[in-house]
Order: sequence, then structure tokens, then C-alpha cells
Amino acid sequence: MPVSNGAPERMRPLSDYPVVLFDFDGTVANTQPAIYRVASTVLRSHGYDHDDATLRLMIGPPLEEGFALAGGMDAAEARACADEYRAIFHDTVTPDEFLLMPGMNELLDGLVAAGKRLAVATSRMEDSARAMARVLGLTQFEVIAGRVHGVRYSKAESIEAAIMAMRVSAHDTLMVGDRMHDVIGAAEWEIPCVGLYSGAAHPGELEDAGAVATCHSVAELSELLGL
Repeated sequence: MPVSNGAPERMRPLSDYPVVLFDFDGTVANTQPAIYRVASTVLRSHGYDHDDATLRLMIGPPLEEGFALAGGMDAAEARACADEYRAIFHDTVTPDEFLLMPGMNELLDGLVAAGKRLAVATSRMEDSARAMARVLGLTQFEVIAGRVHGVRYSKAESIEAAIMAMRVSAHDTLMVGDRMHDVIGAAEWEIPCVGLYSGAAHPGELEDAGAVATCHSVAELSELLGL
């Protein structure tokens, strides 16, 4: 069952927020197979040993930070690894490596039918997120905001871009994400975040970061959002 963390008294019920932002990787789509395969290829090419726990560090933060964490490498090498990763990802990843989370399409349709406005706020490069959303046939999102070189870097900046493009108030916005980065980025805008445990976050990570509620499936997330 979904778990509530005792939301602040001033916060409205989760089902009452008219705007819902979604992280992409690990929240909307299960991109873990693609991320693991490509990151493993890059780490091996640079001489770094790794295991599943190491690869999990790649899910959530911007790529450069993920490689720095996974390999303990300096900023210059992390940037080089990130560039290599993006080239391999673009050239080799196929749709069977980034399937929608089970029940996600139905959840998004239900939220739209309930009058909610939806957007993506991701640490993935914006062009990549848009392309993957097209492949997945996602039409429910008004805006897909992600990283843009020289313009946006952090999760908080992607959240800002989404709410600005939609011309909505942060006060009316709820975030859904699967890593602490989503919770922390939302908190910079005083936006509550619902944490979805989908495989990358370690137990307690989302609660410790300040998620107002957590769940372990899209079905539980749907219940939290009042569907």
C-alpha cells in the first residue's frame, strides 16, 4: 500500500493538485535496461570495474554526475564519458529497452480525464526525452522539459522550465519521481514530491529526501493521486 509521510498541514490532499510533473527515467518509462547496457559499455571502455550497485548510481542525476559517482573520475573524464554515452545511446538503443512502466499510460489517461495538466521534468537531455516520448506514443504531456546544454542543468531548472512553459504556479504543482534528486529538486520550488520505488532508489531514500508519500507501483501511485 502507498505510504504517507505525514505531509505538512498546509499541503492540500495529493488528489487536489491540478498540475502533476513526472520524472521520465524510472518513473514514466523503465529505461534501466538501456541505461545499464550503455553505461556498462562506457565504463568498461574507460577501464572501470562496476556492478549493479555502481550502475544504479547512473539513474537519477545528470550523466556527468552519474559517471563521476560510478567511476570516481574527475569532471573532465566524466564529461567525456557522458558524451560517449549519449552517442552510443542515440545510435543503438531500441524501443524494447525503454518500455512504459506497467499501468503508466492508463494513469496518465486517467489524470487527463480528471482535468489534470501534465508535464515531464527530467534530467535527461530534452531532445532525447521528447524523442523517446514520441516513440512511446505519449500525448498526455503538455510540456517535456529537460536538460539543454548551456541553458538548463539541474532537476530544479527542468522543473522551473516546465511550470514556466505551462504558466502555472508552483503552489498548484505536484512532482512524481523515483530518486532523491526529484524530491530535492522539487523542494527548491516548495513543490511536494511523491516517490515511486521502481528499482533504482535504495530503501528509505525517498522518505529521507523528504517525499510526502511513497509507493511501489503505478497502481499504488494511481491510488495516491485519487484515481
